[in-house]
Amino acid sequence: MYIIKIMKRVWIRETINNIKKPVKVAGWVHSVRAHGKIIFIDLRDMTGFLQLVVDEKTGKDIRPEWVIQAEGKIQKRPLKMVNPKLQTGRIEMPVDKLEVLNKAKTIPFSVDGEGYDISEEKRMKYRYIDLRRQRMKKNMIERQRIIKFIRDFLQSRDFIEIETPILTKSTPEGARDFVVPSRLQKGKFYALPQAPQQYKQLLQIAGIERYFQIARCFRDEDPRGDRQPEFTQLDLEMSFVEQNDVIEVTEKLFIDLVKTLYPEKKIQEIPFPRLSCEKARKKYKTDRPDLRKNKSNKDLLAFCWILDFPFFEKDLPNGGQATNKWTFTHNPFSAPKPEFMQDLLNKKNIKNILTSQYDIVLNGSEIGGGSIRNHKPEALEAVFEIIGYKKAEIKKTFGHMIEAFRYGVPPHGGIAPGLDRFISVIQKEDNIREVIAFPKTGDCRDLMMDSPTELSEKQLKELSIKIRRGPSSI
Repeated sequence: MYIIKIMKRVWIRETINNIKKPVKVAGWVHSVRAHGKIIFIDLRDMTGFLQLVVDEKTGKDIRPEWVIQAEGKIQKRPLKMVNPKLQTGRIEMPVDKLEVLNKAKTIPFSVDGEGYDISEEKRMKYRYIDLRRQRMKKNMIERQRIIKFIRDFLQSRDFIEIETPILTKSTPEGARDFVVPSRLQKGKFYALPQAPQQYKQLLQIAGIERYFQIARCFRDEDPRGDRQPEFTQLDLEMSFVEQNDVIEVTEKLFIDLVKTLYPEKKIQEIPFPRLSCEKARKKYKTDRPDLRKNKSNKDLLAFCWILDFPFFEKDLPNGGQATNKWTFTHNPFSAPKPEFMQDLLNKKNIKNILTSQYDIVLNGSEIGGGSIRNHKPEALEAVFEIIGYKKAEIKKTFGHMIEAFRYGVPPHGGIAPGLDRFISVIQKEDNIREVIAFPKTGDCRDLMMDSPTELSEKQLKELSIKIRRGPSSI
């Protein structure tokens, strides 16, 4: 009986530990350079680059971005050919066997360099190619490292990670919902969650005292450069806490994350400064101030907290004209500061009520917000009544929450830092699309998948939807 030993593929980064040993590598051809009867191929995989040395006959037809597999024995490069910029710059692999796994058309743009000079629409149309460049790959790797650190940090502090539904109920929470028609429940619609806000509060009622989730959120908002219709946030909630408890956990998370993963960066001030919304707007003309003392140093991180926001403001509909109606400034589930609770319950002094909302700002970007929540049904009902809901409407829209609040609710609060925005600052990117694998354009199109698209007549019929053609809406 003969046993055939099959050589396993190794990562390119592992080849430096296999000098004088035979290995098998695979990846994409990054570049091809002919030197007489010898051809040098720079092979690229997820972990790095390796120089292959191939004879003219074997390598003459190889082209960039082809997918190949090669076998050979790792050896040291001649001293004059050492490339100190690469992890594998001191070795190379003379190829004994080469196999073309897949050929490639000429790619629409080079994956060398940073890519900022290439049209963003073109990069997004061919995102699977754009992600081959080192900068983009690094952004994806750093994103994963950050999320892993967050998970480890919170789980070590008794937080439980729980997934919440994506198909949920349409409720007014500050932005337009994306809606999904139900085939089985004709004429009815689900909504995609703007945030897991209601679910995480329901989990507190359920006795899950420390919850978190790396959550996908969906908001049908007007185009803005620093926003996406779907985004990712760290969503967390805690029971039996006050404002300072949530702030301390969040602050500790960011401090430890930066010190552990990015020791080359400096946090300007610890603990993070705390400013009232009124003071920030008066002094800096914004409630997202950039407090860096040296704004040219992108490795300087100036965190701060903004507190004491007004709970309500006059509603500004699409025309931009103020109305006599009130709307919430952040979240209808927030609690007022304790000294304003009686005003809320009596629905008096509305313009002066301050909320327990807190925002965390980094280098002029709001990277998250949270609050201590109303945990008594009468206080939650008062908020909806102030913004113009009749009792029947409150019951129809939020009856499930009001009912849940009658079964023993602990005081609770939380926060939801936006991971896309935080990672873009850490990675020194000016746009969150640079740290999202498959982002959409400013007007919410996916150029790669060519979406959104129209549905077939069969699909529309199944959903009991009829579309009016022309200027009218559905």
